[in-house]
Amino acid sequence: MKKMCILVGMAVLCAVAISPKASGEALPEVDLFDRAPWTFSFGLGHLRVEGDQRVKDGQYLALRLGYTPDMWWTYEFGLDIAPSLDARTFGDSDRATLSGSSTWLVRLGPDALFHLRNTENMRFDPYLAAGAGFYMSQRQIIASKFDPYVSAGGGLFYHFNDQWSIRGDVRVALVSRKTDWNAWGTILATYRWGADTGPVYRLVGDELDSDGDGLPDWLELIIGTDPYNPDTDGDGLSDGEEYWIFFTDPFNPDTDYDGLSDGEEVHRYGTDPLNPDTDGGGVFDGHEVIEDGTDPLNPYDDLQLHTLNIEFDYDKADLRPIYYDDLDVVARVLQRDPGATARIEGHADRRPRSDRDYNIRLSLRRAQAVLDYLADIGGISRDRMTAHGYGFDRPIAPNDTEENMQRNRRTEIYIRPSDQQPQ
Repeated sequence: MKKMCILVGMAVLCAVAISPKASGEALPEVDLFDRAPWTFSFGLGHLRVEGDQRVKDGQYLALRLGYTPDMWWTYEFGLDIAPSLDARTFGDSDRATLSGSSTWLVRLGPDALFHLRNTENMRFDPYLAAGAGFYMSQRQIIASKFDPYVSAGGGLFYHFNDQWSIRGDVRVALVSRKTDWNAWGTILATYRWGADTGPVYRLVGDELDSDGDGLPDWLELIIGTDPYNPDTDGDGLSDGEEYWIFFTDPFNPDTDYDGLSDGEEVHRYGTDPLNPDTDGGGVFDGHEVIEDGTDPLNPYDDLQLHTLNIEFDYDKADLRPIYYDDLDVVARVLQRDPGATARIEGHADRRPRSDRDYNIRLSLRRAQAVLDYLADIGGISRDRMTAHGYGFDRPIAPNDTEENMQRNRRTEIYIRPSDQQPQ
């Protein structure tokens, strides 16, 4: 017991000695711990017992409820449940064995964690830990069915973002008046309540972050974002979130050109802001949400899409004969399903002198030309089809090269089968 007390005392003294509060340094203001101090952790662990105890090593389920008032300290209450620990058999008749083939074991008690914050990369979060509590078991394992312990150790968090992290934890414990040594190692996932907004990184020291977006002003000047505007492109994600967490473009509100802003994808729909078709069903996330009313996370409800890179003569909306074969394929699809409907959309590229209203009208005329062909040549009833023109409002690529501009000059035909018609 004296050895464990010395060990725990050294850990606490070390924590106090290097704590900024103890050294007189000013702690940075970290809003995360004000708005979201509570955490819940769950995971699995392995218990290693001293050789003269009446059970063998085994596994347990680990649960933790934590409170983090600041960036240095976390106070946790832990509950470990080992549903079945096998009995150890002793050849020595002087040693008592377990009165059964196995037993359950529960460990519970409070812990204090001191974080050794790495200000260069705060995803990695090492810590020291100390605690105390009780073992409770179905059968006597050490001195009784109810044995106290004290523990010390440490671990490492890896923070994916403000909400989720994973950690490894190793402890040694001195158990009961018989001073038996145990050790346990645990892998846990940690969830922080109320931390779904705001950037992961809170910068400390002398680095100025005027807009509080998680990027220091000097880095914003290098990147080109506005150091006085936390969301330069207005997409609902802070510049820090875009740069550190989601790797989206802080100058483009729709990084993947799917029709949804990056913030909508992350916070509202749960889609991938870097993948225009999150579910891989063939239709962009934005079209599923805005036009189709389908689930962008379910590939099985996507409409049938035909994308035609139809070239029209300049300022014309007359179809060239080379595209008739492609449109005949669309007509046959509609003929096979008399209850199906089609939505025909015209799109344009954008050049320095492009006029928005003019391009919307022109793209509508071109979509209407496709509808006319399907009706007059393909024999599809007009009341089964609609034409829409979007001009350059819905690009699928930046208009920075001739190849990308060609991708944007497109006609899309969305076919909704009869079994997906709205009721």
